[in-house]
Amino acid sequence: MKQVKNIVITGGPCSGKTTGLSKIEQSLSSRGYYVLVVPETATELIPNGIRPFGNSLSMLQFQYVVFEKQLGKKKMYRYVAENLIPAEKIVIIYDRGIMDNKSYVNEEEFKKILFHFGMDEVSARDRYDAVFHLVTAANGAESFYTLANNAARTETPEEARALDKRGIANWTGHQHFRIIDNSTGFDEKMNRLMADVYSFLGEPEPLEIERKFLIEMPNLEEISKYVSTNTVDIVQTYLKSDGGVERRVRQRGQNGNFSYYLTEKREVTPLTRVELEKKISVKEYVNYLTKANISIPPIIKKRICFVYAGQYFELDIFDFSKDKAILEIELTNENSRIELPRFINVIKDVSEDPFYKNISLARARHL
Repeated sequence: MKQVKNIVITGGPCSGKTTGLSKIEQSLSSRGYYVLVVPETATELIPNGIRPFGNSLSMLQFQYVVFEKQLGKKKMYRYVAENLIPAEKIVIIYDRGIMDNKSYVNEEEFKKILFHFGMDEVSARDRYDAVFHLVTAANGAESFYTLANNAARTETPEEARALDKRGIANWTGHQHFRIIDNSTGFDEKMNRLMADVYSFLGEPEPLEIERKFLIEMPNLEEISKYVSTNTVDIVQTYLKSDGGVERRVRQRGQNGNFSYYLTEKREVTPLTRVELEKKISVKEYVNYLTKANISIPPIIKKRICFVYAGQYFELDIFDFSKDKAILEIELTNENSRIELPRFINVIKDVSEDPFYKNISLARARHL
């Protein structure tokens, strides 16, 4: 039976929403979900000349435009998911939802907009199955607050906090509304978002501490006798970089259909690094490939994803190794008990060996 879930990822300015969307899409795809991502409407309109104030529209006029485009996209994506895509498990992820528009107009104006489109606040709010709000870095992680990654955003930290507060109020009352704050570091914030998403979907959650094992090359047909698997093809290319930023692009997909991602890792302090990731177009991906670090060959691998004994495993098979592979699992803490699959022959635990990092393997070309 087909299952289609509608999820909103929202939050204040500079909250980690772009990275969160990317991580959710990749992680769910690895587990056999067909993922559709609906881009943020205002961010589509503003850079292309349809913007509030100045020589363009009033904020109220702009919100009418945003509403109409949002409703049209939701109708289109729902039709595609329910009628055209043969997958059984489909997730539609919305980069912001209708209730986020309430933050930019007053109460009476918002009611007029809803009335115009034949809705009320309850129907507007509950048309989505789950809503996850990421708190702005301006509230609790001020040193990380920046608008450099979104040309459509101009808010000061004070304005960002006010928008964040209004956004939470707008969605309060939804039956599955979760708030992910800045009480931890950024990486853990993303882990908490992923855990909440998986909890909503009823899936074993992705955990945060990675263990990695060098294994004998498995028989994939044998594995499929024990567990259901999903295979993802990955090409990871490292880019030229400077200023303490490590950059890479990744092509990821299956059956000839691919998505593309840019990842940047930046050192904040000697002990802290921030990893930012966003989905990019195929045109952008090809352009980034012209900036590849030719001293580091690309990583080409097949990732076999499966659940065993309630644990989520990823098995990477590299193009340069015929007899060995890497098995990975993420844990809640370093002492968590692992039940390794009985159909896997482990050679050794390489969790703390830097040689087995992808960038090292790209250079060494052997396991």
